[in-house]
Amino acid sequence: MKVVVLGCGTMGYVHAAAFSRMPGVTLVAVCDIDGERAERVASSLETAYYTSFEEMMDAVDADVVSVALPTPFHKEYVLKVAALGKHVICEKPIAPAAEDADEMIAACRAKGVRLFVGHVVRFFPEYVDLSKRIGSGAIGTVGVAHAKRIGSHPGEHSPWYADKEASGGVIMDLMIHDIDYMRSLFGDVKSVYALNRTEPSVDYALVTLRFHNHSAIVHLEAHWGYPGAFTTAVDFAGTSGVLQYDSSATKSLQVRRTEAAAAEKSVQVPQSPSYRDPYFIELAHFIDCIRSGAEPIVSAEDAKKAVEVARAAMESATTGQLIRLQSTTGEAR
Repeated sequence: MKVVVLGCGTMGYVHAAAFSRMPGVTLVAVCDIDGERAERVASSLETAYYTSFEEMMDAVDADVVSVALPTPFHKEYVLKVAALGKHVICEKPIAPAAEDADEMIAACRAKGVRLFVGHVVRFFPEYVDLSKRIGSGAIGTVGVAHAKRIGSHPGEHSPWYADKEASGGVIMDLMIHDIDYMRSLFGDVKSVYALNRTEPSVDYALVTLRFHNHSAIVHLEAHWGYPGAFTTAVDFAGTSGVLQYDSSATKSLQVRRTEAAAAEKSVQVPQSPSYRDPYFIELAHFIDCIRSGAEPIVSAEDAKKAVEVARAAMESATTGQLIRLQSTTGEAR
């Protein structure tokens, strides 16, 4: 399986590095309009680099294109890749709006190519284990859940994140991980209520979700501008017990200093203490789905639904109103 990676930023490098060491896969090229960045990534992974997508696709024989560009460019390049008859792996969020996602999904379907979206939290072993335990009834029926995802502001290193029109801010770019994860557990979202505070170096959101076919109340918290290492945590309270995960729990003493966050040289990405890299697991799963024709753990439709919920949260934060959504069966939420 021959793969090229479009975009050599933080996530582009993560994708390229995973493909470079994946059995049965060849990383044939990377591409970025920043020639120095593309060359640096290509040199470290011993592959070719290009500064033009069209030039790369004319020059190399690729089966799969991994799109790791800023969110505003996802639709444009997914449509271009589909038109070339290549399978697509696209970083989350799938697009800025659900209507864009619909067009992307339809274009890939029309060309007979697969479209996968990188909601990597579903592949973190810790979250997989939580899902299995909840599904098995280990804590009974979940009544309340809380998830948080906090870290430094990526706009300090990649200015496009600070443009809320481009990135969607902390809700669309960061919280969407937990939106997708909670949907995987509890199904379609019925209502969304959100609070959001933004300042030049801070973007904080608190969102409450209710679901159509489950009574759980879910609170999601996301924070850009938090000093220190990237941290995630989630807990579930059920009728017969509690499940908890905190990525920082192994540290007995924690000191957060603003200077430490400022010293980071790139956009932070979540890490796992597990032996196996969740990004590698995710991308290998997508490749296996292409080979076998199997359905992925995260579908493009799931990714579109996550965008719908994120958009509803952004609307709620702006209007101060509860936003009701429709279910996949058309039921008013």
